[in-house]
Amino acid sequence: MPNLLTLISNPAMPTLNDDIVSVYASRLEGVTAISWLSEGVAVDIFFDGDLAEAKASLSSDLLAENFDFGFQQAATRMKKLLVADMDSTIIQCECIDELADFAGLKAEIAAMTEAAMQGHLDFEQALRDRVALLGGMDAAVLERVYTERVKLMPGAETLIKTMNANEANTVLVSGGFTFFTSRVAEVTGFQVNRANTLEIKDGKLTGHVLPPIVDSTTKVNSLIEFRDKAELSNSDVMTVGDGANDIPMIREAGLGIAYHAKPAAANAADIALRHADLTALLYLQGYGDGEFVTA
Repeated sequence: MPNLLTLISNPAMPTLNDDIVSVYASRLEGVTAISWLSEGVAVDIFFDGDLAEAKASLSSDLLAENFDFGFQQAATRMKKLLVADMDSTIIQCECIDELADFAGLKAEIAAMTEAAMQGHLDFEQALRDRVALLGGMDAAVLERVYTERVKLMPGAETLIKTMNANEANTVLVSGGFTFFTSRVAEVTGFQVNRANTLEIKDGKLTGHVLPPIVDSTTKVNSLIEFRDKAELSNSDVMTVGDGANDIPMIREAGLGIAYHAKPAAANAADIALRHADLTALLYLQGYGDGEFVTA
């Protein structure tokens, strides 16, 4: 069964060329083919050598490059289920931090968010503590945050629409809030979205989250639910996230991806993306530019 090394750079700043590809191909045993998925952006190097040995031998050098890489078995690269985090993964911000900005509490709440994402605070307690600080906020601020602050990560819409068009299931599961996941899912095309619900009374946030809490357990259980419902194998499943609460689902998936992630999540992942945008998840599955769905 052939193995595969995929090199991927940021499409906004392509850095790959034939010389770079040749350097790494020369260090792989039994190279059988080299195939560009996007000129200067993404390339597959197929080889028959031992996958684990190749990864151990080349990873340290590849980590020093200004492009990303992923080792896989070629036969199982296409995925039928994607489970994704939202904040700082599918969108460019942490919604709770942006809400806090309108209350003059961004520095305090953002520090708590960062500690939770690093795995230094219990996620559920940190969520409750942060939401409590927002008690009394006008609920209309939620719409302002979505309109003014929430921006999709580059490649997010293309990723989801392309996977949907190829009959994969796309699931958004966030420790954030349903107000935002529902809107992000509608714009991008996620077929399912799950998140926490902020309690609102008389047009204001009460400072409470309605049960049940969506946390790392919910994320991995959602993966298992949709995997088993569709009778998929683990090799059919891809996850992507950036924080400590994504680690269980990253580890459970056949291909767990850390996207511009905190160290703990990056260390838990099969592939850690540091340079590329979210179209990297398509290149890793073998999609070329001509197969991307953008509308």
